[in-house]
Amino acid sequence: MAVKLENKVAIVTGGARGIGNATCRALALEGAAIIVTDVIVEEGEALAASLADDGHKAVFRRQDVTSEVEWDEIFAAAPFGPIDILVNNAGIGIPGSIEDQSFADWRRTMAVNLDAVFLGTRAAVRHMKERGGVIVNVCSIEGNVGNPHVPAYNASKGGVRLLTKSAALHCARSGYPLRINSLHPGYVATPLVENALPDLPEDFAAKALERTPMGRFGETDEIARTVVFLASEDASYMTGAELVVDGGYTA
Repeated sequence: MAVKLENKVAIVTGGARGIGNATCRALALEGAAIIVTDVIVEEGEALAASLADDGHKAVFRRQDVTSEVEWDEIFAAAPFGPIDILVNNAGIGIPGSIEDQSFADWRRTMAVNLDAVFLGTRAAVRHMKERGGVIVNVCSIEGNVGNPHVPAYNASKGGVRLLTKSAALHCARSGYPLRINSLHPGYVATPLVENALPDLPEDFAAKALERTPMGRFGETDEIARTVVFLASEDASYMTGAELVVDGGYTA
């Protein structure tokens, strides 16, 4: 059976859990060698070992995505050869209204969700612009619509949305063989969502389901398959686009 990403090398940040974990597995099944990065070391190492046991090329690297130096190190020390695919997936969500969100939480959210995507995208463009590649920035429908409970998350994901477009235009107009798109999942059953729910209104999940025409939360595998699409030649005429996968929530 033909695979879409044979001989490609992919970095997936925040790869230990949730959408990142599912994305690593989905990319590997399509033939890509995987560099799993995260600050969650034990789970990241376990994922890389599991992929290797299944016959895939995979390693884990601990990475603080907010560190400029560590981004340079990840690209310079790639064990499987030059990087072809970067999935900027790492992210956090800290609930709080505009009245009670602390500035420290605001800055931490921006550092992980937006600054790190800037650093990763910049590093990838510098390394990929001659030979080509793909960048997928995992955004959120919270970058498209407002939510009174997560102003920092809204702002960070809105920033990722437009950063992606700006970078994609720069690469296309510079003639680089490099595509950059953003992926906007709706509500997905992930540790990030589950950990946030206790700090959100009690009826938050029920209301989110009511507003989702398909009547359910997404699964991580469903999001991962759309990452594979964007990373593959199936999406060869897409750049600067935002792919929404939300069960109809924003429709």
